[in-house]
Amino acid sequence: MALPEGSEPNRQDQGDPAAGPGATGLAAGPVVLVVDDDASNLASVQKILQREGFTVLAVGDGREALGVLRRERIAVLVTDLMMPGIDGMELLRACQWTSPSTAVVVMTAYGTVETAVAAMKEGAYDFVTKPLRRTDVVRSVARAMERAQLHHENQSLREELEKAGRSREILGTSPAIRRAVDLIEQVAPARTTILLQGESGTGKEVFARAVHRLSARKGPFVAVNCAAIPENLLESELFGHERGAFTGAVARTDGKFSQADGGTLLLDEIADLPMGLQAKLLRVLQEGEVQRIGSGQPTRVDVRVLAATNRDLEDEVAQGRFRSDLFYRLHVICVEVPALRERGSDIAGLAHHFLRRFASVNHKDIHAIQPDAMAALQAYTWPGNVRELENAMERAVLLARGDTIGLSELPERIVRAEGGSRVMSIAVGTPLEEIERLAIDETLKLTGGDKRKAAMLLGIAVRTIYRRLGDQSGTR
Repeated sequence: MALPEGSEPNRQDQGDPAAGPGATGLAAGPVVLVVDDDASNLASVQKILQREGFTVLAVGDGREALGVLRRERIAVLVTDLMMPGIDGMELLRACQWTSPSTAVVVMTAYGTVETAVAAMKEGAYDFVTKPLRRTDVVRSVARAMERAQLHHENQSLREELEKAGRSREILGTSPAIRRAVDLIEQVAPARTTILLQGESGTGKEVFARAVHRLSARKGPFVAVNCAAIPENLLESELFGHERGAFTGAVARTDGKFSQADGGTLLLDEIADLPMGLQAKLLRVLQEGEVQRIGSGQPTRVDVRVLAATNRDLEDEVAQGRFRSDLFYRLHVICVEVPALRERGSDIAGLAHHFLRRFASVNHKDIHAIQPDAMAALQAYTWPGNVRELENAMERAVLLARGDTIGLSELPERIVRAEGGSRVMSIAVGTPLEEIERLAIDETLKLTGGDKRKAAMLLGIAVRTIYRRLGDQSGTR
């Protein structure tokens, strides 16, 4: 019963009164995929399962079934073992890679039960023998469906727990991180805006979620990356629009401010907000109301705004790229999220935390980091900050063959300390002004002439570098 090239697999007959609930169109609920090159048997199994209320897709060969598994979420696969082309065993193995949460039930002739047992050793959930009995088919598929749904629920729960863990933990005991944590604990209960400044990868969104969690606000936490949305769409994304407000506006849409009503809105990469929208944002912060594009009526919102940036906003104001009035409105409280190189004593704890997380997620028994590997982690300067450390530990866990992480599992740039610290020798008695100039020059060499990165490394404002370099700044 193979279908013509490009045609849809056979779905539940929408006019069949025996078809179960949700039999029209592509079902939102769990789906059973039946595969058999015997057209009469395929139709029989499909009809049996439909009458029991299952949503069924039916195809006539393994290649076609594999395409369905790649396109749609299938809860249960019921497949014949003996088929031309891709047979049932090959389909079972492919399914384990393509759709590992799918439970597989195999159909086999009475005299080849040993083949079905072999399929179960390969990972099949159950088997039924031909000639098929209605009760056996229904019972096997129902149990497989329960198993598949339980697997899906457990996977969803693990993902939620993982997501919650990422958003709830600010790990570290270094003075730099404790200062930042103490500040947000002090100001979180207030209504005031907070500006989070720090390099990329330091965990500014983690801090923002912590502020929301520590506050009394019961509404949602909503984050929007101002740099990731095209300028012509950003106003609609923030404030919403009315139907017909512009080409493609087919329905009224709420913006992020309305979605965060009663909660907290994080405006990440705030320095990338266009000047025109900066004025509108300032009005929202002052008036507490938003106006959808195409609407003449403002709407009141109760939103606490947090802003985050990896740039020096004060320097952006000086360069004319950011409104000073908005800067002062956002800068009521400024939390400096420290770079990882400023909290070296936290590296070991963070590395072990990520090790435990990724070992658990990947079901690997890894419990330690070898001393030479830990020394390499602590010697590296982490230009990508905590995010880079997290990615490095995930890679190490995936590559590890034993129960510990060694140098061979770490990225080469870390082992060889690429991007690591450089030592600058200065003679005793060198004037402070010359020392400062040498420090700037050497740091610029380290960053390839990037003044913004150099300023971050030195802990000074970009304008200070321009001022110290004087007339030569234009040549850098």
